[in-house]
Amino acid sequence: MARQPSTPTPRPSDADHLRNVVLVGPSGSGKTRLFDHIVTTTTPGQRPPSGTSERSTGLDVACVPVEDVVLNLIDAPGYPDFVGDLRAGLRAADAALFVVSCTDGVDAATRALWHECAQVGLPRAVVLTKLDAPRADYAGTLADCQAQFGDGVLPLGVPVVLDGRLQQIVDLVLGEVHDYTGDGRVVRPTDEAHIAVFDAYHATLLEGIITEAEDDALLDRYLGGQEVGFEVVEAALLEAVGRGSFHPVIPVSVDTGAGIDVLLHLVRAAFPSPRRRPMPTVFTVAGKAAAPLSGDPQGPLAAQVVRTTSDPYVGHVALVRVFSGTLTADTTVHVSGHLGSFVGHVVEGHPDHDDDVRVGPLSSPLGSELRPKESAMAGDLAVVSKLPAAQTSDSVSSPENPLVIEPWEMPEALLPTAISAAGRADEDKLPTALQRVAGSDPALRVEHNVETGQIVLWTIGPAHLDLVLSRLQEAHHVEVTAQELRIPMRETFAGPGAGHGRHVKQSGGHGQFAVCDITVEPLERGTGFDFVDKVVGGAVPRQFIPSVEKGVRAQLEKGTVSGYPLVDVRVTLHDGKAHSVDSSDAAFQMAGALALKEAAAGAAITLLEPIDALEVRVAEEHVGAVMTDMQGRRGRIHGSEPADEPGYSVIRGDVPQLELTRYAIELRSLSHGSGTFTRSFVGYEELPQRLVDEHLDTSRSA
Repeated sequence: MARQPSTPTPRPSDADHLRNVVLVGPSGSGKTRLFDHIVTTTTPGQRPPSGTSERSTGLDVACVPVEDVVLNLIDAPGYPDFVGDLRAGLRAADAALFVVSCTDGVDAATRALWHECAQVGLPRAVVLTKLDAPRADYAGTLADCQAQFGDGVLPLGVPVVLDGRLQQIVDLVLGEVHDYTGDGRVVRPTDEAHIAVFDAYHATLLEGIITEAEDDALLDRYLGGQEVGFEVVEAALLEAVGRGSFHPVIPVSVDTGAGIDVLLHLVRAAFPSPRRRPMPTVFTVAGKAAAPLSGDPQGPLAAQVVRTTSDPYVGHVALVRVFSGTLTADTTVHVSGHLGSFVGHVVEGHPDHDDDVRVGPLSSPLGSELRPKESAMAGDLAVVSKLPAAQTSDSVSSPENPLVIEPWEMPEALLPTAISAAGRADEDKLPTALQRVAGSDPALRVEHNVETGQIVLWTIGPAHLDLVLSRLQEAHHVEVTAQELRIPMRETFAGPGAGHGRHVKQSGGHGQFAVCDITVEPLERGTGFDFVDKVVGGAVPRQFIPSVEKGVRAQLEKGTVSGYPLVDVRVTLHDGKAHSVDSSDAAFQMAGALALKEAAAGAAITLLEPIDALEVRVAEEHVGAVMTDMQGRRGRIHGSEPADEPGYSVIRGDVPQLELTRYAIELRSLSHGSGTFTRSFVGYEELPQRLVDEHLDTSRSA
């Protein structure tokens, strides 16, 4: 239950005194512990929450005071399966603290997270944690970050670890030492023990700051040997950080709190306020471009839902980022959801909708706790209760001027899992439960496959799937079981065949009489179906020839031996018989279907499998392994080329869908987390004969 804490809600005087900062880092980096430490040190009486699995899979938000600003701190998940929630956190934020563990360094998952931040242009500072762990390597991790993230990554402080504990940090800008051996921080000048550390890093830092300042006069002064004062260096540093061209590195200890005061000062002084960040693109509800948002608290209301949850005590709860205007409790707003228009397909749980609803109470989040809040100005975050019409990524605006904010880029769910209801009661509740779970999770794709009759959950990975299944069970009390995924194939004739269809029934009164003879021959892939009439002498009356074709087409959809549709054949009607009284449209439809089934029984039938075009983006050191694996999946490789990011390549090829059911998991393992892929359907190809009998047996027993 979200309880009301005793601490008051921090209230910014204006948007310039707001900071929206997201914590980004891989699982195990110490990111969430840093979040908890910042919350407890800035909020009197606050204790670290007990850990839950949900904390590592969704967004956690805390509104806390830092000097004269209000900080909305967002803890985003670092596990690859929850990149959708990460992107929601990036949309809500204006800057990022990028957390890297000095025991793990920079791996593929860390590089992928940095790329996510770079894609949206977020200013970043790098926070190095776990400095006092036995395997910690500060110098190696710093060098790793500089090699992977670029020249703009430079340290502001160097840690001094004594007796396995981070006790001091050498300030490279001021030439001071921050000593944390006591209860608090003591600042004193550097001494003999720190001169070597200072000399090793100071000049490079100073040159980097001045270079990133983009001030030619300042650069000329520095290169000319003139003294550059602290105030000038600090101003250049803060400007470069806010612009996103310089990424300072700050060492911290989440155990002792060493370095966190410096980190928070940097957040306050260098990170941009919401006014300094670009606004998202906005449209009218009709899909036309609208006037750009100004970020003015007095302007038209425009906000976006970045997270939705269901609380058993509060009900439907939405976390909202306000971009323009001011959101006030107990007022009527317009909620717009048009996610399908942006992603190009209908999204389960996200139907297009436009609703005028009354906003419930507003709150300021403090982890799992909520504090009352009267309003949220442009740039602020707020939790809105009793907003049932709102789904994740929806827009909130004024009824007089309804708007749609472009959603963040949704990750492509590529791991399919077929499910079915465990019991009759679950079957009744499953459709509604799926809609509600998908409504809060745009990364989830729910497919109702009409060919296989299966419900398929498309998720980012196994952890994402586990979360979806647990939400179905715990929040909606629906039990489901996994099924073997069926790939929708096609059947076709491998050679010519002939069939005789005879449908004769006599039951008093008008009977049923129709006879037709057909031949079937295979066509080239992708041709479809061709019907040829070669009846002579009126053996089949002209009015019943379309009936034969209709019956054949109906049987094509059902298939003949596998249950899969039959394609790429030419059916020729060349003879038949009719009765002047008992022949009818229905009788000749039935005869046509029977003739096709007989032709299939006497001819060689083969299966066609769907083929996807695969595009894999992977670190260069894993290109060979990925190509070899792709060939092992019966794939055809078209080639590879450098990706848009140094150190990565893109491999393209065609691979059967049968070989891709677990590829989202297997590629991650094969590439040590560096690989991502997209897939798109390109057509059908003949299944190898050694697999045809296996799949025919499976389809007959299904």
